[in-house]
Amino acid sequence: MILQRPVSMLHICRLSSPPKLFSPFKPSSLSSSSSCIRISQSWLIQPNRSRIRSFGAATATAAAATTTATSATATADKKGGGTFFAEDSVTWTSLGISFRLSQALSNMGLQRPSLIQAACIPDILSRNDVVVAAETGSGKTHGYLVPLIDKLCEANAEADQETNQPHRLGLVLCPNVMLCEQVVRMANSLCDDNGERLLNVGAVCGRQGWPADEPDIIVSTPAALLNYLYAIDQERRRHFNFIRGVKYVVFDEADMLLCGSFQNQVIRLINMFRFDEKLLSRPKSSMEEKASDSTTDTPMHVEIEDYKDLQTDVIQEEDEKADGVTDVEVQTEETEAGLNKRKDWKRVRKIYERSKQYIFVAATLPLNGKKTAGGVLKQMFPDASWVSGNYLHHHNPRLEQKWVEVTVDTQVDALINAVNQGSQALDSGDGLKRTMVFANTVEAVEAVAKILLGAGIECFRYHSDSSLQERTKNLVEFRQKGGVLVCTDAAARGLDIPNVFHVIQAEFATSAVDFLHRVGRTARAGQHGLVTSLYTESNRALVGAVHQAGILDEPVEKVFSRKRGFRNKLKKRGISKVGGDTLSVGERMMA
Repeated sequence: MILQRPVSMLHICRLSSPPKLFSPFKPSSLSSSSSCIRISQSWLIQPNRSRIRSFGAATATAAAATTTATSATATADKKGGGTFFAEDSVTWTSLGISFRLSQALSNMGLQRPSLIQAACIPDILSRNDVVVAAETGSGKTHGYLVPLIDKLCEANAEADQETNQPHRLGLVLCPNVMLCEQVVRMANSLCDDNGERLLNVGAVCGRQGWPADEPDIIVSTPAALLNYLYAIDQERRRHFNFIRGVKYVVFDEADMLLCGSFQNQVIRLINMFRFDEKLLSRPKSSMEEKASDSTTDTPMHVEIEDYKDLQTDVIQEEDEKADGVTDVEVQTEETEAGLNKRKDWKRVRKIYERSKQYIFVAATLPLNGKKTAGGVLKQMFPDASWVSGNYLHHHNPRLEQKWVEVTVDTQVDALINAVNQGSQALDSGDGLKRTMVFANTVEAVEAVAKILLGAGIECFRYHSDSSLQERTKNLVEFRQKGGVLVCTDAAARGLDIPNVFHVIQAEFATSAVDFLHRVGRTARAGQHGLVTSLYTESNRALVGAVHQAGILDEPVEKVFSRKRGFRNKLKKRGISKVGGDTLSVGERMMA
């Protein structure tokens, strides 16, 4: 059932399952004339057409809070008008944000919400679990920080009136220290008319320990938080108080946190928070029975002891899921076997009163497969509300793209020309010129930086081999002074560097995720941007497919594979035999 609303460009759509963000791979979408595949120094012009994507209705606050998935439509012209901000009639207060916080947002220059903020804030305020998937630079960070701060400010006001109210905490998990510090800066920049912070926000990551002042929001990496909870707090008492106090959990860059090396840590944390929800919702009869089992242990002591056994329980749960055993079957088997009734309540995982809210935020969220981030979320949070951006996994209409085919002999000159030409055309709005140059490896970054320095072009470096202090210093100087930042994909995800007008791919991205995050460093927050992609003969088919996806208004993911290179995918599909130069950009440039 589709409910029409008076706000143009926005609709609400009630769905029985999360929206399908990706369409299936169609070999026919890659078939085109040779002119579409052989692209050299051609400008990508976005078609002037209506776009339909999942999005949220900003003004229908009450309805948005009850929908399972939120959808909206935006019509973009070639200049990108109407692709970032919500309508003039949509204000922070109309979304349910308090006047005090609305004023703080206005004081820092955020006069009106973006489309994605207007879409997700009502759902987050409603205490639903929410999945926010939207293109880079759409305002997702404030999209979750604003309602989170609003609810915690309200909770603090209630706690001031009632002294027995426990202190409520918000937790934001990020994949790296740089992103943690960025979120802290953004949250602490929200101040009242007297210049005082609305909340105390602190980071627990890197060399930063637990904040001295009682925080309202903790921003941390999964590893740092687990280390604090287990390695430092041997008695588990701080562990217990922290888990009990956290009422809102945000997973920023959720696709990264739910896959790869982060997955086990994040799943473990989710299970810890759900375990606490079960403790709080345990029936009174079970509490009485548990208390009668031990005449010496107090309820608080027993609950802390339960936390000590949590790691074993989590491992058992994961083994049962792997074996395909359902929750009901586990409970029945335990009952029939006459196992300890004291632990039966732990096995009822789906029937318990919720006391925490989970929010997942990502700029790329693959759904095709149970092991992808989207697949994991569908399994673990089937009732979550999904909000997705108009241009999720698509070309940004405010982005102008230039494609330049190069050879070993022409690549260095093409790179230098791209940096010089882009600098001449830059209009960042703050008087500074900023260009980001991406390469695939640390060695390639060093090679590119050496070439630019040899041509008299000053540049900063950013890659994983640099120390955290050096990366931080280079980012600060790049923000303050402008110039050229040569980097790997470590700088492509999450970092909000204002007014980057030009992005250059010295080496073409090898996955849809990398491509979307790279080009998303520019054309942010309603601004326009330029991307210049250098590619070789070996990338020609991939570049043609990406270009074709923009013309056909199709998702970029369709022509990539998250787990393997495009060449392998083409071989498997039997579409094209891709050959050519296999040297890395560093080897080619240093040849």
